[in-house]
Amino acid sequence: MAQTPGGLSDQPLALSGAVAYNEGAVVSRTLVNQAGGTLTVFAFDAGQELSEHTAPFDAVVQVLEGEVTVTLAGQPRRVTAGEVLLMPAQVPHALKAVTPFKMLLTMIRAAKE
Repeated sequence: MAQTPGGLSDQPLALSGAVAYNEGAVVSRTLVNQAGGTLTVFAFDAGQELSEHTAPFDAVVQVLEGEVTVTLAGQPRRVTAGEVLLMPAQVPHALKAVTPFKMLLTMIRAAKE
């Protein structure tokens, strides 16, 4: 059975069960970390946040449970379970959990030309 260091394998994995909520905290588990990108599952307790920052790569947020406000370039967007949102490279962004929420973050590393 093929498996990554984070535990992703050729067997099904329930993403929402890959991390547990922790009161007053943000918990993460990296499932894939390769040259082409990463897959990381996060669990945020209500009110927890990531302060504004930029990333060198495009990132896709897929909300698995709950609700989050993602602020992109100063503009807030409410994202709920079942929705996805692109956070473009080099665009300032921040996240704040409206409710406890879980997400899959996919970082897409661009190939050098």
